Amino acid sequence: MNNTQLNATEKTAAPRMTVRSKEFNVASRPVVSYSGAQQNELLAALPRDVLESLFEHLELVTLPFGKELFEFGGAMEYVHFPTTAIVSLLYVMEDGATTEIAVVGHEGVVGVSLFEGERAMCSAVVQAAGYGYRMKAQHLRDAFNQGGALPALLMRYNTALFAQMAQNAVGGRHSSIEQKLCRWLLDRLDRSPSNELKVTQEMISIMLGVRRESITAAAGKLQDDGLITYRRGNITVLDRSGLEAYAGECYKVAKTEYDRLLVDVARC
Repeated sequence: MNNTQLNATEKTAAPRMTVRSKEFNVASRPVVSYSGAQQNELLAALPRDVLESLFEHLELVTLPFGKELFEFGGAMEYVHFPTTAIVSLLYVMEDGATTEIAVVGHEGVVGVSLFEGERAMCSAVVQAAGYGYRMKAQHLRDAFNQGGALPALLMRYNTALFAQMAQNAVGGRHSSIEQKLCRWLLDRLDRSPSNELKVTQEMISIMLGVRRESITAAAGKLQDDGLITYRRGNITVLDRSGLEAYAGECYKVAKTEYDRLLVDVARC
């Protein structure tokens, strides 16, 4: 059981503050602790005093599969920092066709709106159930406007997220189905605790905007090459380096930007 789950099951008590590490416990919500919040890499990169200043606004929440955090054109009332959940950023056409434009897990944040009244430019849906921390967007704006490490960190992350979106756009036009599938699997693998992914071919086809038959053929080829095994909605990655080589530039550019982000945030 990870720290997030442990924190989620702690007994409630009166609001308290310890000398070494602050913990806030409101009667209607689980404890928010320093170690628990650090499971999100952006929160973990903040100086301790800055992170603890956010505790009274952070709330540990369960993020079930399929939950919509916000929709295109809607208000973004909350900001989410996933820990074990994975969230897809989607663009939905008028005819219902859906394309994934980015994916966010424990390395990032979903729903940042730095201007009051700002509307979402995409939809955000939980694709892998888990936990995360949320806070009201207004509280994040207030903290952002105070300056310091938080604004610098969010801007660095925004650059990495843009790199992922740009590479997805390029890959969608110039990559083969097999390369797209490899990149999609690697994106999840980077945000998952194991090499096993619970996902159906139908979901992958929807996220990538291609026919299910194409995903079936591509997955079969990767399985024949010994890179993955697929059975009853479960994909197990057997050869990660092989997937990376197959994905090529389609994956490496965005991954390089995220690796650079991790180096940068260490200096914040």
